[in-house]
Amino acid sequence: MKGDTPTRLFDFPRYQLKTKPLPDSLATKVNGTWKKISTQEYINESERFGRALIACGLQPGDKVAVASTNNRWEWNVLDIGTLQAGCVDVPVYPTISEDDYEYIFNDAGVKLVFVSDEALYEKVVHIKNKVEALTEVYTFDEVPNAPNWNDFLKLGDGDEHQGELEKRMDAVKETDLATLIYTSGTTGRPKGVMLSHKNVASNSLDSFGRIPTKGDNELALSFLPLCHVYERMLVYLYCYAGVPIYYAESMETIGDNIREVHPTIFTAVPRLLEKIYDKIVAKGSELTGIKKRLFFWALELGEEYELEGKSGWYNFQLKIARKLIFSKWMEALGGRVKAIASGSAALNPRLIRIFSAAGVNIQEGYGLTETSPVISVNGPNTDLKRIGSVGKLIPNVEVKIAEDGEILCKGPNVMMGYYNKPEATAEVLTADGWFHTGDIGEFIEGDFLKITDRKKEMFKTSGGKYIAPQLMETRFKESHFIEQIMVIGEGEKHPAAIVQPDFEFLKSYCERKNIDYSSDHDIVQNERIQERIMQDIHELNANFGKWEQVKKIELSDHQWSVDSGELTPTMKLKRRIVQSLHQDHYERIYGHKPGR
Repeated sequence: MKGDTPTRLFDFPRYQLKTKPLPDSLATKVNGTWKKISTQEYINESERFGRALIACGLQPGDKVAVASTNNRWEWNVLDIGTLQAGCVDVPVYPTISEDDYEYIFNDAGVKLVFVSDEALYEKVVHIKNKVEALTEVYTFDEVPNAPNWNDFLKLGDGDEHQGELEKRMDAVKETDLATLIYTSGTTGRPKGVMLSHKNVASNSLDSFGRIPTKGDNELALSFLPLCHVYERMLVYLYCYAGVPIYYAESMETIGDNIREVHPTIFTAVPRLLEKIYDKIVAKGSELTGIKKRLFFWALELGEEYELEGKSGWYNFQLKIARKLIFSKWMEALGGRVKAIASGSAALNPRLIRIFSAAGVNIQEGYGLTETSPVISVNGPNTDLKRIGSVGKLIPNVEVKIAEDGEILCKGPNVMMGYYNKPEATAEVLTADGWFHTGDIGEFIEGDFLKITDRKKEMFKTSGGKYIAPQLMETRFKESHFIEQIMVIGEGEKHPAAIVQPDFEFLKSYCERKNIDYSSDHDIVQNERIQERIMQDIHELNANFGKWEQVKKIELSDHQWSVDSGELTPTMKLKRRIVQSLHQDHYERIYGHKPGR
């Protein structure tokens, strides 16, 4: 640490111990009970883990991988312990294929792997003999005939290797490689993003000023995967702020966990917020009479919300709506939430307006794995927030817009490069430190950054008109019927779209309209449903120029997911995969297969 400021990632728990030691620094729910560890226990167990690595013969720079189906405090202990021993951790998504595990572990030269459960253990053991450097696979859960986490920790008991551990800690510089994070990649093999201690630590400290949770009674709920740099960076930030971190049991129990622990802050991806909103609307649709009219009156009022305020009459109505309708939304979010940080993909501005009207502070930000990740983020108040933007730049980060509109970033958060890929690094990182994000954007009102599309995803129609699909897709998701959508039409006369309906909402709609719903496959063939979804597309088309408007759609009969191949682990569209899996839809729209 420089003075009192953490400079290396393992400095953060020690900073918390010095400034605000907690009895529940980290908490995981095990068999219905919250298992908590204090700040001191967090440090003690991390040192124990570091000594165990030394006992196993790992040297500074060696790689340790971790894959877990859910967040848990063991992940943090492993992270800090690995870094203290001068080693490098390699967090990987539990949902990737065996082939990707094999590629990543070989590319990184991973020596030890820790997994959460039996299914992941079997998955990794299956490819273990194909990874030359890999010596052992351990499990967090008790798995029959598998080396266990607790067995590994026992190797670090006693003080035999404490002196060596302290020597290694002292030798770690903030510019040293801390972690390799393999981007999920919408095309091709994943690339290992090299992030130093300084990259991630500076991003945590520079983002700190944007969160409103700095009191004595704060609590963070965490459920986005810790292998994603966004959630991981925030975990260091929470640690620095002295905020206890409680890990949700699973994505399915988030609602229950929120109501149980009453968090003041948590992070979310847009799709989760969209699902929360859709469930609220579905419940509102089941109301009758005056209650139903009041509900949709409040929603319409929310759609008109402006940060800078409106007329006295509007504010009077909003006060009533908050008391009668929106107060229940706050209760569902635990009653204490001060901020929901949204990232990973674009969030529909309409949702931000409605949630803001309900008194829920959503702070949308922007960044990439390569920028550790935050480049800009909206703050909690009007001075630092603009709906439709991703906020102001955080301190110490620079951005310039290239002639073609691409966002270039420079700062202490920009990665060291791609592991073992100097050519790929040179393609995106200039000699003087400017990183090419691949995103198109602009500044509004002088210093609020707005993202308009991905550079590589823009395409031209046969008429030579440019189409920015992401911008359009975000707008089309305003329809309650649409969960996922991909705008297509490169080299064609007009844009079209392949739509994955929100089947949950569709079922409730069919019940209300007495439409037989025998299966997802059959319902997308129903002409009434096709026409109803196309009606929403027509209405939303009004937001775009004539050349941009979607003329035809085809409905997919299954839910797009990581397992089905259409989405990355961070829920981004794999456009080439979607197009290849839906060639029949493309052919029905345009009369020929993609690429002709």
